[in-house]
Amino acid sequence: MPDTNRPLLLLVDDDPSIVETLAWAFEPEFDTLAAGSRPEAIALVRNSTRPIDAALVDLGLPPAPHRPDEGLALVGELLSAAPELHIVVLSGQDALASARHARAIGAFEFHAKPASPPLLRDALLRAVGHTRNARAQKPQRMRLVGESAPMQALRAQLLRLADAPFPLLLEGESGTGKEVAAQALHETSNRAKKPFVAVNCAAIAPGLIEAALFGHARGAFTGATGARAGFFEEAGDGTLLLDEVGELPLDLQPKLLRTLENGEYLRVGETTARRASARIIAATNRNLREEVKAGRFRADLYHRLSVLNLQMPPLRTLGDDRFVLLQHFLPLLAAESGLPPFTLGRDASALWGDYSFPGNVRELRNIVLRLLARYAGETVARVQLAAELDLDPALRAADEPLPPDILGEGFSLDEAMRRTERRYIESALASARGSMSQAARLLGIHRTTLYGRINVLGLKMPTGDGREE
Repeated sequence: MPDTNRPLLLLVDDDPSIVETLAWAFEPEFDTLAAGSRPEAIALVRNSTRPIDAALVDLGLPPAPHRPDEGLALVGELLSAAPELHIVVLSGQDALASARHARAIGAFEFHAKPASPPLLRDALLRAVGHTRNARAQKPQRMRLVGESAPMQALRAQLLRLADAPFPLLLEGESGTGKEVAAQALHETSNRAKKPFVAVNCAAIAPGLIEAALFGHARGAFTGATGARAGFFEEAGDGTLLLDEVGELPLDLQPKLLRTLENGEYLRVGETTARRASARIIAATNRNLREEVKAGRFRADLYHRLSVLNLQMPPLRTLGDDRFVLLQHFLPLLAAESGLPPFTLGRDASALWGDYSFPGNVRELRNIVLRLLARYAGETVARVQLAAELDLDPALRAADEPLPPDILGEGFSLDEAMRRTERRYIESALASARGSMSQAARLLGIHRTTLYGRINVLGLKMPTGDGREE
């Protein structure tokens, strides 16, 4: 097992001999990741299962190794992905101007080439100390994972609405993390020390959901051998999440509306009203406006639940958050399962970035689990990842391995198709004992078409009773 307390260093230089020398020199103090270009460095950051503690970046990177542009762009991208990261910059061109620019965009230190390994080692140890201190002092953030603009906007909205006393409706596709958002809202509110109770309305039988929500008295119905509190009572002064609220039976909706309007509810089998004081968050993947138009959801209840309304963004709109989520789930699930994490190969990483994740975050997590089970400790290739994705058939076909014969010299698609056609026709004729009509039915073509294909392929023509002409 790697020592996760050892600092993890990212080395970025297009000269392999320099990278090898520095990695050897830094080995006593650091674990290292090495990249020769900006895309390689970004891929390593995305796929790393540990946070990077410091980076040493040579500004002269391909495709323009004699200019600092690529290296400076990489510094900006690294700091955008990890603002607390401290970066030591190394360059041999236009040192003063490059140093100013690098520090202006957030580099920690600048050293001109040639720089001795001991000098750089000391600079990197300082960078590690500052990075780890910055992480330790970083304020606690919501558990919602993602750095894209929509996720930052969602976190800001949740923070603004955390202490509001009104109901809030979370809408969004299945798997977008509505329950996680609800819990994040609770944990940042003034109710954080009170209970958070989540109930899936779709998971309770329609005949039992009223008792589940409001509780019941002893003997209220068959099997009610004792009184029982409902979810409203269990939530107390905390937060009650009504997940899949669109599944509530129509006859129960007026009772929920009454509770939302005046704070009162009745246990099933009782006549004395009780008070509800929990903050209500409702969540649904249905379009409740359409449900109201169709008569399956009460308009007054919809308007009461949606006093405040937030839309959960689908994963396909969140850009590189799919890589952030991969970095989040992979070490957690690997530790839970006791398996070493996998890494994505370059082509697989490109496919991960292009995939739309129709099942959103839930689908992404399940894909990580499946890849862990199959490829723990390995590098996952594109074709292996494609097998786990819900791809369009045409795209999936593009990721299938090529047949062996296509890799040989002199391959002819026309000849391969003729061989396949000949094999099917011969099999159909053998199965039909030479009957042209029956063979044509087996092949799903007209009898005259079969005659024509036999002539084109140069096959012997059978007679109706199986004898050749």
